[in-house]
Amino acid sequence: MTTRLNTLSVGTAGPRIAFLHGLFGQGRNWNQIAKALAGQDGTGARCLLIDLPDHGRSPWTEEFSFEAYADAVAATLRAAAPGETWTVVGHSLGGKTAMVLALQHPDLVDHLVVVDIAPKDYGSLERFQGYIDEMLALPLGEIQSRADAEARFEESNPGVKAFLLQNLRRDGSRWHWQANLDLFAADAALGHESRIAGWPTSVDALPPYEGPVLWIAGGDSPYIQREDGDTMRRYFPLARQFTIKGAGHWVHTEAPEIIVGALQRVLSPER
Repeated sequence: MTTRLNTLSVGTAGPRIAFLHGLFGQGRNWNQIAKALAGQDGTGARCLLIDLPDHGRSPWTEEFSFEAYADAVAATLRAAAPGETWTVVGHSLGGKTAMVLALQHPDLVDHLVVVDIAPKDYGSLERFQGYIDEMLALPLGEIQSRADAEARFEESNPGVKAFLLQNLRRDGSRWHWQANLDLFAADAALGHESRIAGWPTSVDALPPYEGPVLWIAGGDSPYIQREDGDTMRRYFPLARQFTIKGAGHWVHTEAPEIIVGALQRVLSPER
């Protein structure tokens, strides 16, 4: 994939930092963090919020691949700031993409921040199957308004409902999903062969990424286990783990002030 991805820029000066979201997310999920880093005058950081392939307003793919996702992000970063390096922050799916990006394109990544995900195979997309089924079951041709869509959408958790429905868009009178649900459903149907839940073995042939890595974990999240440390350091020898107590998988929405502080220290080590 060489097509540039959809992006949102926040900030006008300062170090460059790119944000990669998780499954069903969009770049703008990082907007609160980006605005805090840029500051009121916009000079604290130049943030690029990226819609990954198959998400938001970015192009869809026919087959999922972390390697292709990382290449698309690399092309987008090179086009946005030729010859410059980036701090790259990724959560969950975006965290895996960021890790593959650093391994495949180390010249682009000045500092890597991985949020609540490990470089391993998580087995399957079983935990997301219900969300995929709910989204596919929504009768798009019958929806009259966003309120109507919210009333019909069978998700009991208000936060999850709002997060998933951000993917619903209207063009004229026609509603559609921005997320590539057919691709995600096909991957989920692979069970333990899921590529999205997996980890690409192709990166095993690449040298480790020798730059600094901040590995942020949610203290109440099951996504990072003690035994994952050895695997992480095999790919990223300089990884430092930072656990945020009381936070779950959505660390940046549950503890935004702590994340902002951690990223400020990454961008300005002398602080």
